[in-house]
Amino acid sequence: MKSYLAAAVQMNSLPDIEKNLVQAEDLIDLAVRQGAQLIGLPENFSFMGDEADKLAQAEAIATQSEKFLRTMAQRYQVTLLGGGFPVPTSDGKVYNTALLMGPEGQELARYQKVHLFDVNLPDGNTYHESSTVTAGTHLPGIYASPDLGNLGLSVCYDVRFPELYRHLSKLGAEVLFIPAAFTAYTGKDHWQILLQARAIENTCYVIAPAQTGKHYAMRQTHGNASIIDPWGMVLANAGQKPGVAIAAIEPSRLGQVRRQMPSLEHRVFA
Repeated sequence: MKSYLAAAVQMNSLPDIEKNLVQAEDLIDLAVRQGAQLIGLPENFSFMGDEADKLAQAEAIATQSEKFLRTMAQRYQVTLLGGGFPVPTSDGKVYNTALLMGPEGQELARYQKVHLFDVNLPDGNTYHESSTVTAGTHLPGIYASPDLGNLGLSVCYDVRFPELYRHLSKLGAEVLFIPAAFTAYTGKDHWQILLQARAIENTCYVIAPAQTGKHYAMRQTHGNASIIDPWGMVLANAGQKPGVAIAAIEPSRLGQVRRQMPSLEHRVFA
C-alpha cells in the first residue's frame, strides 16, 4: 500500500440517467485533476427516482451504469466505485449493486446490498426498499490492491450494522467504502457519527460518497460526503453542494493508529 489521494464524490442525482452520468463524469474529471487515484460515486449515482420507474428502466440503468464505470476507469486510469445501481434479478426486482472497477476497465469487486431500508420516519417519509430490491445473501469481501490497500465495500444502510464492518476488518480491510443516499432527516443526527464509529472501531479509513439535496417528490438527502481517518478525524467533507471530498490515504497513519490503539488484536469474541 502506498500513499495516494482518494475522492468521495457528492451528487444530486435525478430520474434522468443521461444527466446523472454527465454530472458524474464532470465530478470524476474534477477529482482526477486534483490527483485522486481512488474515486467513489454515491448510491443511486446513475438514477434516483420513483421506484416503479426504476424497475421499468432497470435493465437499461444497469447496462449503462456498468459501461459508464468501465469507460471512466479506463479513460482516467483510476480505480472507481459505482456506489449503488439497480441490477435486475430473476424475481422481477433488482439488486442494489456496488461495483468496483480497475484502471483497465476490469471488474475488481461486486457487492449486492444486504441490509434494505424499510423505515417510517417521523418527517412523514416512508421508505420500503424491499418492495423493489432483493437483499444480497453474501457478506462483502475485500479487494486487495498492492497500491491502494485492502478495500471493503458496503452500501448506505449497512453503516448501521457494525458486524458487517467487523467482518471486513477480520478479512484485513484498511479502507472502507460507505456510499450512500442518506436521508436528510436521519443524516443530520447520525451520518457523521456512524461513519466515525465505523472508522474508529475498525481502525480503517472510511470513504463515504453521498447524495445531496432534493431529488424527486419529497426525497431529500443529507450530503456531507466525507473521508475519515482511522482515528475518526474528518479529513474532508463536501458540505451540501455537488462536488468532491478529497484526502490522502496514508499507510503510515494507518500503522501509527493501529500501533497506538491495537484494539483489533484485543478482540475476545469473534
